[in-house]
Amino acid sequence: MMSEHLDLADLLAWYVQSGADEAIGTAAPNRYVARKEVAATPAFPTQEAAVRAPIAAKSELPPRPAAKPVPTAPLAPAAPLPPPDAATRDAKSVAAACADLVGLRAALEAFEGCALRYTATNLVFGDGQAGAPLMFIGEAPGADEDREGVPFVGAAGQLLNKMLGAAGLDRSGVYITNILPWRPPGNRTPTPNEVTVCLPFLRRHIELVKPKILVLVGGTSAGTLLGTSDGINRLRGRWHSYRSAEGAKPIPARAVFHTAYLLRTPARKREAWQDMLEIRRRLGDEASGQR
Repeated sequence: MMSEHLDLADLLAWYVQSGADEAIGTAAPNRYVARKEVAATPAFPTQEAAVRAPIAAKSELPPRPAAKPVPTAPLAPAAPLPPPDAATRDAKSVAAACADLVGLRAALEAFEGCALRYTATNLVFGDGQAGAPLMFIGEAPGADEDREGVPFVGAAGQLLNKMLGAAGLDRSGVYITNILPWRPPGNRTPTPNEVTVCLPFLRRHIELVKPKILVLVGGTSAGTLLGTSDGINRLRGRWHSYRSAEGAKPIPARAVFHTAYLLRTPARKREAWQDMLEIRRRLGDEASGQR
């Protein structure tokens, strides 16, 4: 128990250190006067006093903050969305007619068959040039990508840049895109319908870039383009083949862990590094004509 002779300044310091740094009464008592004088001035008004002076008590309240502007409603479709089957047919027809990446981007910006375009901030098309030997394909844009309109620019993208640099590669020499060109709300997992509707544009995207090697970043990307339900742990560590259409030349494909997953599970970076070294080796073989 504290001594009754404790210095008042020390007592105040003790209160502050304990977290009691705010007065909870309407009038702060003067603790430097005699105890009997403090008792004459109650720290809290009596119920009778509060009832007699409600207006005065109300006038002491701080002014109410100004109302915040109501956010504008998200872009809404001009007409009801077509059924998924019809939207997919439209996507195939529109994508097949695109002769270059500029036309493909314009077609996606005008495409109204996917509801994600009405909740996203920006179309996230791709980053790089046609003819890049490596094409990285992720799942969907995140918040940073949606804000800037460029794939893999957030923390996961920075890790990808570091991995490329460590493997003797450079982001400027590769092409990067996603399965979906629009961010799902709250970064949720894409629905099968969303993937199916956007897939024709991605397949045409691959045909126009003409990469020597595909790097499928994450389980959704790998499962979608390889046509399998196997998880990323079963798919990574070996080579696969991707065909854009029947009779088309197969493209070597490597499934790797998503860099967002590596940020959460750094113990798997060793396996990701092995994949990156194998991709660099295969790229050298492709360039020298050994494949």
